[in-house]
Amino acid sequence: MDELMRRRVYGADHEDPDPGPRPGHTYRELVGGPLDGLLLDVTGWSETALAEGAALITEIGAYGPGGRAEYGPRRGDLHRWDWQGDTP
Repeated sequence: MDELMRRRVYGADHEDPDPGPRPGHTYRELVGGPLDGLLLDVTGWSETALAEGAALITEIGAYGPGGRAEYGPRRGDLHRWDWQGDTP
């Protein structure tokens, strides 16, 4: 758990002195692709939304600024979301 608490959360400001996870929040680890290793805050997401995954805005994907990286739940591991590709 200590390793998880030192990780950066997707969307945190790069100048934030504490860009890590917050107590009481729920996270998914992003695996692969341009956002590999970041944590996604899914606090309050519905079961449907958690099952569908997310297309996350990123400047460092295949489509540059405004592009999205798609991540979805890993079968058998509810805490990790795998990269599924980039979209414009």
